[in-house]
Amino acid sequence: MTNETARKPAGNTGEAAASPPPGPRRSVDLDRDEALRLLGSVPFGRIVLTRHALPTVRPVNHVLDGGDIVIRTHDGAALTARAREADGAGVVVAYEADVIDPDTHLGWSVVATGYARLVTDPAELARYQALLVPWTGHPMDHAVRISPDLVTGVRLTAGDPEGA
Repeated sequence: MTNETARKPAGNTGEAAASPPPGPRRSVDLDRDEALRLLGSVPFGRIVLTRHALPTVRPVNHVLDGGDIVIRTHDGAALTARAREADGAGVVVAYEADVIDPDTHLGWSVVATGYARLVTDPAELARYQALLVPWTGHPMDHAVRISPDLVTGVRLTAGDPEGA
């Protein structure tokens, strides 16, 4: 790989890069309720956990249930193993979801940090298996509930960052 190739962003097809959108942008903090509402409005996000002492990020689909984030996992998944090892306390994770327009650079991003625990109640597990259809053909026999302790979010809006 040449230095020139290494500098090109992934997915560059040789077309001219889109120019930045006109006008200034600003970031507006979201309160917990609005952040959770937005997170619940999208079907997928990214789970962040520690694996071999390093951060690992995986895209997953989710459902928001009473302020908790629920995802399905399989027996060999790192999250399943970590949640099982953590006993009742759960394992610390972060969950991120966003919608950001690639052309205007407007949208929102939410991060929820808390404890992930395996869903062990058979009736609850059956309900989540009905609500969440896996993306892959891999059997997803487990569900993990993330109880967020900290929920932060930002809305990216058009506007003067100095004057609003």
